Amino acid sequence: MLQFGMPTLVEFRSLAENADLCARLGLKFIELNMNFPEYQAEELGRTGALTEIAEKAGIYYTVHLDENLNIADYNPLVSGAWLETVRRTVGAAKRLLPLRDRFGDPSQPLTLNMHLCHGVHITLPDRKVQLYDRDIDRYLGAFADFRARCGEWIGDDPLMIVLENTDGFRGYERQAIDLLLESPHFGLTWDIGHSKAVGETDVPFMEERAGRLRHFHIHDGTEKPPRNHLALGDGEIDLIARLRTAEDHACRCVLETKTARALERSAAWLRERGYL
Repeated sequence: MLQFGMPTLVEFRSLAENADLCARLGLKFIELNMNFPEYQAEELGRTGALTEIAEKAGIYYTVHLDENLNIADYNPLVSGAWLETVRRTVGAAKRLLPLRDRFGDPSQPLTLNMHLCHGVHITLPDRKVQLYDRDIDRYLGAFADFRARCGEWIGDDPLMIVLENTDGFRGYERQAIDLLLESPHFGLTWDIGHSKAVGETDVPFMEERAGRLRHFHIHDGTEKPPRNHLALGDGEIDLIARLRTAEDHACRCVLETKTARALERSAAWLRERGYL
């Protein structure tokens, strides 16, 4: 059976408020968002406080890595800081595994969700040149190094870094993803709202690699105008079909609407259809 969770909400200043809503809606987990100051690596490392809140609510956690994370940055001081952030986050996630085992599904790896950084582009009179595309060997080399490091950091623990679609994967990013997917420590996140808002350009890529799907961001959306993070039922997505795909591949699902009210409505939509 699918397990549903929620993102950390900007309208709440404390994890306890998020946990209370999560429990009240009958959701199983919170995806801790490292874009927030409250959930930086050092805060995630304070496992005792996180565990106390989770046990009270009867929930567990997954992690959303900072959206600015860029392990291929040309400045080694910057890329080094991001690599160290991932290393520390993996260590913290390992210490949170007992919560997954107690309140979640132990057969599902605990996920660290990751965006890919498009990098800088140079605008010419007739086109735009992505520097990562121009320097593809260097770019892919950074991801090969990242893959090896993550393999060492994760080891045999049931953790997985899952790569999320945002506004359409670039060609060089698809190469990097395929390189990472050579390792069992990496999988895919299908964000169905992002996918809809860019005309479903990433759908063939995702479907061809459906066996590597481990995580879903579930929210409604529209293509014209492009909108996402809508409450379930407020957009144009065939939600039942997407949920069926998530179920077929034993994926965990975050209801990635961004307000408590939208989460309440989305949970009600799922409950009416027997998912909660």
